[in-house]
This record gives sequence, C-alpha cells and structure tokens, in this order.
Amino acid sequence: MNKKVSSTWILLSLAISAFAIGSTEFISVGIMPMLTKAFGISLAQGGLTVSIYATGIMFGAPILALITNRWDRKKLLIGIMISFIIGNLLAAMAPTFAILLAGRVIAALAHGIFMTIASLIAADVVAPNKRASAIAVMFTGLTVATITGVPIGTFIGNTWGWRLSFFFLVALGLIGLITNIVLVPNELPLPKPTSVKGIWRILKQPQLLLILLITALGYGATFPVYTYLTTILNKNMGWSQGAIVIILIVYGAAVAVGNTLGGRWANKRPLLALLKMFVGLGVALIVMKFAMNSHFLGLLAVLLLGLFAFMNVPGLQLYIVQLAEKYTPNEVPLASALNISAFNVGITLGSTVGGQMVANSQLTNTPWAGIAMLVVGIILIWALMKMEVSVAKTEDLDLENC
Repeated sequence: MNKKVSSTWILLSLAISAFAIGSTEFISVGIMPMLTKAFGISLAQGGLTVSIYATGIMFGAPILALITNRWDRKKLLIGIMISFIIGNLLAAMAPTFAILLAGRVIAALAHGIFMTIASLIAADVVAPNKRASAIAVMFTGLTVATITGVPIGTFIGNTWGWRLSFFFLVALGLIGLITNIVLVPNELPLPKPTSVKGIWRILKQPQLLLILLITALGYGATFPVYTYLTTILNKNMGWSQGAIVIILIVYGAAVAVGNTLGGRWANKRPLLALLKMFVGLGVALIVMKFAMNSHFLGLLAVLLLGLFAFMNVPGLQLYIVQLAEKYTPNEVPLASALNISAFNVGITLGSTVGGQMVANSQLTNTPWAGIAMLVVGIILIWALMKMEVSVAKTEDLDLENC
C-alpha cells in the first residue's frame, strides 16, 4: 500500500475514533432530564456529568501525555479505546450517580489523551504542507460528533431509555477500536522524552502561552451561543423539536465543511488564516445576534455559524505543534496536550458566560459574549504575529553576522 493510501486509512481510523469520543462529551446534555429523574438528583447535580468530563480532559490530557510519552503509539491508541469503552459501559450500567460520574471520568481521560496523540499522528503521516488538512480530517470526526452524535444518542435515550444512549457510545467505541487495530500501522514514530518540567518550559515561552490563550478564546467564542442552540432554535426562531434534529444534522455538515476548509487554509500560513477565521466567526455571531428572532433568516444565521464555529481548530492545533517544534522540541506532545486542555477551558468559559447571561434573561445577547472573546483573541493573534516577525528579523540578522 503506498504512503498516500496508507495515510488516508490512518486518518479515517482516527476520525472514526474521534467521532466516538466526540459523541460522549455532550451526550448527557440531551438526556439530562432522564438522569435527574432516574437518580433523584437536581439539575445542578446533573450538570456535573458535563463539568467533571471537561475537567477530566483539562487535567488528564497533559498528565497522561507525560506518563505515556514513550509508549508505543498503536498500543496506546488501542488502550485508549478500551478505556473509553469501559468508562461508557460503567456509565451505562451504573446503579448510582456516583458510579456514573466515575464512568464519565474514565471516558474523559481517554478523550484527552486520544486528542493529544491523534493530532500528532495525523500530522506525522502526511507531507509537511498537508499537516493542517490531516489534523482537520481527524477533528472532523470530533466536530461532527458534537452536532450529530449527540442528537442520535438523545433520540436513542428518549426512545429506549438513557442507558441505551451509553450503550450506543460503547458500540461506537468498539468500531473505533477495531479500525485502530486493523488500519493503524505498528511502527509509528515516538516523540522525544519529556518531563513535568516541560509544562513550565512551554508556559514560559511567550509564543506558546499566547497561542494557548488564543485557543481558549477563539474556540470558546462559539459556546455562549452553541450551548443554548436548541433553545434558540425552538423558542426564538420557532422551529419544532422534529425540525431541530434535522437542522442540527445540517449544522453538523456545515461544521464538517468549515473544518475541512479551515485545514486547507491553515496549511501554509496558519496564523494569518486563523486571523481571517476569527473575523469570519465574528461576522457570523453578529448575523446571529440580529437574526435570532427570525424564522428563516435565523436558520441561515445558524448554518453560517456552523461553517465558522470550528474552522479554527486545525490551525490552532497545527500552530502550537509548529511553535513547540521550534521553541521546545522535546515537549511537542505536551504542548499538544495543553492545547487540548485549552479547548476545554474555552468550552467552560464560553458556556459559563453564556449561562450567566441566560440566567439574567439575556439569551438574545449571548452572541456579544462570543464577539468579546474573539476581539481579545484577535488582539492576541496580532501580538503573536508581531512577535514572530521580530523573531524572524533577529534570526536573519544572526545569519548575516555568521
């Protein structure tokens, strides 16, 4: 099998696993009423199924990246998918809410380390000028799952009970496990050794710290609105529950298109591409703000938001890898892991700010929260671009003096 074909199969396997893992993070949102009723808990307690999961990713990704840094990549992928299956199986069979949360933590740890190493594998198996596109293929599984996997899991839960929603995730995990066993080659390159001190070496590097902040702000800017998208479609735009399921699937298709385009545009000059994508997302949020109470114009605004919502993901992940290769070459997997954490910091920040606004009857103003996050992100991108130009000039002077 030639390199092009083999890399295609590897990326397909990673995308399938990412779809399984991506379907898990927000599955409990769709089945929350069933969970609160089944375990006799409050809505706030039920929210722990989301917040604990995000926390597990935030802290688990860098810690597990350190522990597994020198492990065989294929064996690690297989171990991750087995852990993912066990976590969801535990949740599906949980007799108590505490055990369900334990299952969520196990699945979250698998999620964090998978996204860390899968993006590195995706970048390694293609030509250098295709790295962002390869990462985009892998992340497409995650982003489409966020929109389509969750409605499917919710439909299963509403029809056959919440436990079947988690068994659905187990089935997806088994498919991911099989594809990893069959399609991923045995000898993938190992990263260089690293240690916990690597976290400090990354955070004290201004460029790396800036891109982590940019990731949290740029990715999180969608979530003040996205967290309440179903409510907006129903109460503000007047779409029925049946129509919303179809709209979310079409939204998922828009996400996939945007993710693919974002990967292509970020292949050569990722930072400049990210700047343009942030501006595009800002425009989409402005359109959403002014079309939020309109039936058909609102629908177009939602689809435009889907196009730009996760377009920045491949570029953000590629650029931190490029910066780490340049400034902290021994910490590339750890930098990738910290960026995965930053994505989840963005989710937490965006959804929390949106939640505060909704609590104060400001649902229609949630796009402004995302725009504010983007403005700060754009300022940081501008600062990073200036910093990189300065570094390039210094390097040119050093070459002239040699």
